[in-house]
Amino acid sequence: MLTHRCVLPYMCLLEDDVDLEALVNEMDSSLESLYSSCSGPQTESTPLLHISPEPPSSSDSPQTGLRRSQPMHINAVRRLQEQEQQLRTSSLPAIPNPFPELCSPASSPVLSPGSLPPGEPSSGKYIVKIFSEDGMGKVVEIPANMTARDLCQLLVYKSHCVDDNSWALVEHHPLLGLERCLEDHELVVQVQASMNSDGRFLFRKNYAKYEFFRNPLVITFPETLLYLPPTNSCPEIQGHLYMKEVGRKSWKKVYMFLRRSGLYCSTKGTSKEPRHLQLLADLEDSNIFTVITGKKQHGAPTDYGFCIKPNKSRGDMKELRMLCAEDEQSRSCWMTAFRIFKYGIVLYQNYKIPQQRKTLLSHFSAPVRSVSENSLVAMDFSGRIGRVIDNPVEAQSAAMEEGHAWRKRTQRMNILGSHSPLHHSSLSSVIHIAQLWFHGRITREESHRIVHQQGQVDGLFLLRVSQSNPKAFVLTLCHHQKIKHFQILPCEEDGQGFFSLDDGATKFTDLIQLVEFYQLNRGVLPCKLKHPCTVVAL
Repeated sequence: MLTHRCVLPYMCLLEDDVDLEALVNEMDSSLESLYSSCSGPQTESTPLLHISPEPPSSSDSPQTGLRRSQPMHINAVRRLQEQEQQLRTSSLPAIPNPFPELCSPASSPVLSPGSLPPGEPSSGKYIVKIFSEDGMGKVVEIPANMTARDLCQLLVYKSHCVDDNSWALVEHHPLLGLERCLEDHELVVQVQASMNSDGRFLFRKNYAKYEFFRNPLVITFPETLLYLPPTNSCPEIQGHLYMKEVGRKSWKKVYMFLRRSGLYCSTKGTSKEPRHLQLLADLEDSNIFTVITGKKQHGAPTDYGFCIKPNKSRGDMKELRMLCAEDEQSRSCWMTAFRIFKYGIVLYQNYKIPQQRKTLLSHFSAPVRSVSENSLVAMDFSGRIGRVIDNPVEAQSAAMEEGHAWRKRTQRMNILGSHSPLHHSSLSSVIHIAQLWFHGRITREESHRIVHQQGQVDGLFLLRVSQSNPKAFVLTLCHHQKIKHFQILPCEEDGQGFFSLDDGATKFTDLIQLVEFYQLNRGVLPCKLKHPCTVVAL
């Protein structure tokens, strides 16, 4: 016992005239002060020695007046040992962990699914991995309060991309065949904490994210889908959808109602009576995903599938509501209405923030002069000093003369057969390779997949090498949510090679000129070229 080790040395040194009670009390108070200093001011100290208040005996022997101390409580001893261990470890120097990714999730900065409760972001840094379209990943360290918009701007800065407010962070589940674009205000740490082990983040373009606000007439709700109640309440979306039965591979066509309170289905035809409505999903606790492998993986009747996945779901197919529409317009209407009903004014604020920031920056930055026909002037450098040509007729004749001179110079180079790296014929055949809209030798199906992923808005395009004619190219263009293909054929005139999209009526020396022309003029196309399909390597 601790008390015996402390008392016995004192007893060996006792003399006859020593006051034993005063000595024991002094030792007791010293031990109490030692224990209280170790346990802290908020811990109640248990007295180690309990002395009876009775006066000492009148006997001559000093041993008769000695009262034995009470044994110390075991819990107090354990607390004392733990606090001594803490003091001993706290005195050691702190050594940083050189391999934090090998630590347990509780002490590691690497965010693993389930290590952070949804809705409760903690302070500190977390590591997330972002993948690009080519499958390459990039590890980024972010704070717990970083939103999807902030992370996209960080990736744009690190990848040296053009920030046109069309980049998005995509939550991708390859095993389930699902993906969705994160809203700009969502916290990346929270989303990753709710993802299962196969989930990952993708960084790609999405031009259709705010197309509903940018061009409201593009996404029109048909009268068969949109229902306006007689009161001033929120409108509803209603119509037939295919729904996959839980636990089965079969699909059933049912009548659906999308309201602010959730998604319902009617158990009796198109009846809206409350006793015939069954709640399928709550909008507040769910997210809507696009099904990318509907027919192949889930046996969907069409290619226009979408899914409502609960936030707490870990990938169990029984918890997913697999739905399928008749066409792309119907699917876009249902998914857009789901986002508007769930987020409301927050969605519109996400759309306005980049425009307000752009307007604010324009007041502090010098105006950038746009390179267009209106901002260019005709110059004459035939003399010793250049001059501006003010006469429009003279300017037009100078431009035609310069064009004829350029064509003659090109023909002379073709006749001489120069093999210089800057030779026109060789340059025109490779100058487009470095352009973002050129995707090389991809298949027709691959071009469809890229256009689908990046939004299916009017004017979304890419160029690729033709599979049927190795010397030709194909322009893949999206218009009215339909993908069309136009073949670009090579042609020759006066020994010089050109490219044409309309059987030689309009000729271009290279593909860059062709793209720039149809960005300004519709020509034979259904719409102008507006948004290039871009794939960036992180």
